[in-house]
Amino acid sequence: MRLRRVGEAGHERPIVSTGDGRWFDASGVVRDYDPSTIATARTLLQEALSGGRLPEVDPTGLRVGAPVSRPGKVVCIGVNYLAHAQETAHETPAEPVMFLKTSGTIVGPEDEVLIPRGSVATDYEVELAAVIGSTARYLDDAAQGLACVAGYTVSDDVSERDFQMNRGGTWDKGKNCETFNPLGPELVTADEIPDPQVLDIRLTVNGEVRQEANTAQMIFGVGEIIRYLSQFMVLEPGDVVNTGTPAGVAFGYPDPKPYLRRGDVIETHIDGLGGHRSVLGEA
Repeated sequence: MRLRRVGEAGHERPIVSTGDGRWFDASGVVRDYDPSTIATARTLLQEALSGGRLPEVDPTGLRVGAPVSRPGKVVCIGVNYLAHAQETAHETPAEPVMFLKTSGTIVGPEDEVLIPRGSVATDYEVELAAVIGSTARYLDDAAQGLACVAGYTVSDDVSERDFQMNRGGTWDKGKNCETFNPLGPELVTADEIPDPQVLDIRLTVNGEVRQEANTAQMIFGVGEIIRYLSQFMVLEPGDVVNTGTPAGVAFGYPDPKPYLRRGDVIETHIDGLGGHRSVLGEA
């Protein structure tokens, strides 16, 4: 099952598809895809689809929003691909590296991404994102972690490296600028992605391939990430977990580093999940 939110920003409505190209209005069953509904959305929608109770819609030409609205938190994992750790001069982590982004960074998969004022090093990071569907608290193993996933989508953990590295010693300043987390285009329910560690992942800038890998190359898999995080925080339905980016970020290039500029076009793709097309503007 594939869940999308379409319409103008702040006025999106939920739609659903079973993957055959047809879309149905879900708003009569689920008000929105948000923390209050994401745990039960799949079951309710499956029943409604089976009963023929959802009207078919044509979303052509409509803006696509992020597939989950107002997540309580966005939890990110850093340096989770060996080659990315090497290109950024990090040692291979013994435990997942964790940081947070605010939910206010999330925008739709084709919304404009804004280079912040004063930026000299805005960077891209395509990532597999897992959306939590049931509470994760002190989980015992990776299988329990996977069982807490409602579905998967594509994320771009946009980062300002100068803010991140040189402005006070915390990553948060370089990770939380407005529009710094395009998400979507849809949430593909976990039953359609039985193994999240076999997915090709790719990002281009102006048509040039910058990142290309497979999620099998993660240091810590999705289930283990969720298990690990649950030892330090409670993950709630609707939370987004960004699982790390592969090698090829601008920060990892030799000088001059190909940081993003106004007018650049970022395109992402993950097998079975689709991707984004983001155009860079300025704040």
